[in-house]
Amino acid sequence: MLGAMPSGVGPERDSVHRLAFTAPYDWPALLGFLSARAIPGVEAVDGWSYRRTLAHGGLHGRLEVTAAPGGDHLLARIRLPARAARAPLVARLRRLLDLDADPRAIGARLSADPRLAPRVAARPGLRVPGAWDPFELAVRAILGQQITVAAATRLAGRLVAAHGEPMALRDELAAGLGFAFPRPARLAGADLARLGMPRARAAAISALAAAVAADERLLDLPAGLEPAIARLRRLPGIGEWTAQYIAMRALREPDAFPAADVGLLRAMATRAGRPTPARLLARAEAWRPWRAYAALHLWTAGAATAPPRAGRRSARPPLG
Repeated sequence: MLGAMPSGVGPERDSVHRLAFTAPYDWPALLGFLSARAIPGVEAVDGWSYRRTLAHGGLHGRLEVTAAPGGDHLLARIRLPARAARAPLVARLRRLLDLDADPRAIGARLSADPRLAPRVAARPGLRVPGAWDPFELAVRAILGQQITVAAATRLAGRLVAAHGEPMALRDELAAGLGFAFPRPARLAGADLARLGMPRARAAAISALAAAVAADERLLDLPAGLEPAIARLRRLPGIGEWTAQYIAMRALREPDAFPAADVGLLRAMATRAGRPTPARLLARAEAWRPWRAYAALHLWTAGAATAPPRAGRRSARPPLG
């Protein structure tokens, strides 16, 4: 995890990076997912591109990712002061965009289930969107507890406007992006309940921020799913759903699975009704070790694949 980031100064330089992946890769679906959750002031999706601010090594910058002509790779443009290293940022982008997944192996496993097979056939390149920063994602997961994606996005925008670090950016990559996401030390002592969220949820974010500020490795990549879930659930206000969601996206655990998620239960309903979380969890045993991908297929089934219009977010895909 990174510490507090003062604004970057000095001459800036663009670097362009080719991001390879194993085909197929469903870029429209991933863009739609990120677009619906784009934090105002920090992230934006325009047409076929994803943009965001970043803080790295004491410097501020921004980046843009778009599909390359031919569709066999993505292109990332990173703008930072000239002295800043780019390689760690490319690695973070690969995790965010799930570029190292093997869709053939995942699809073969999930297609053995007759309920998942048609979904996999329809979206063979579906990926699990990751996170640019684990702390940012964990805060967003807490904000999203028991409310809609749109409501959580508005809350995240308020949090950033009140506590984010302003960025002095004036160029085409910076349009609509004015803040770096607040760092843990900033949120640990802030009165977050004033932003319009329940006090218990505000207290959970404050506790998470204080814990990460005290131990910057708290949200580092874990040594397995079960230890990660146990570690997250020891934090106040983080239950099973939130822990599984953080593990899925921030910690890149491919077998994370929030079995009590209402979207997943709805997607697996039959004429007899929805399964219980316990029954869904039992059914999901056959999907190991790719249960996170099964969750994405269930969440996004039937979602439109068209990219969002320039300057607007895409329609929200089904989500738990």
